[in-house]
Amino acid sequence: MTPHAGPTPRAGKKAASRQKILDAAREVFFRDGFMDANLDDVALGAGLAKGTLYRYFESKAELYVAVLSENGEAFVARLREALAGRRDGPDRIRSLAHFYREHWRQNPEYFQIFWAVENQPVIGELPRAVVEEVTRLWRSCLQELAAAIEAGVENGDFRSCDPWLMANLLWSSANALIRSEEVPARRELRRTSLDESFEAMLELFLCGLRRNA
Repeated sequence: MTPHAGPTPRAGKKAASRQKILDAAREVFFRDGFMDANLDDVALGAGLAKGTLYRYFESKAELYVAVLSENGEAFVARLREALAGRRDGPDRIRSLAHFYREHWRQNPEYFQIFWAVENQPVIGELPRAVVEEVTRLWRSCLQELAAAIEAGVENGDFRSCDPWLMANLLWSSANALIRSEEVPARRELRRTSLDESFEAMLELFLCGLRRNA
């Protein structure tokens, strides 16, 4: 039997170059945003000629989508890890919410991608492929949250409800609080720390979901 051949040196070199481009692009996009990002800076960061970038990605939008996809898959994987071993409905929801908040704290630049899609009337229209990829990531997050709520209903932890609607309500509330942290005037109006506000919102949400609420 002929042994399975591994990647050729040429294929390995191409994969390494592609990863260099993605790593450099992530830094530039997260620093400057999609609209202001310059592919010259990406090429410089990757240590490659600008023309080489176009051998891997046909446009800035295609490169941006690739960065989103790579980071999005890692994000969803860590989201699922946050649920590992947790069966209690409220505990699962708290774990997901806390993971989401801490992920923002550790990677605030990543969330600018989400905000950019919502701010298109202000910053300008983004390429359709970018919007579709962000929407796909949003949907993946909501599916995990809705599944946790549905499991809580089936286990008797939560009352009967529409899991998708509840997931959207919690996710929208969490995002609103996170965004308020970035606006001084909204922080002042909030009067409490982000953590205090976040926990109050989360417990209010869980209170409404509980079977005996």
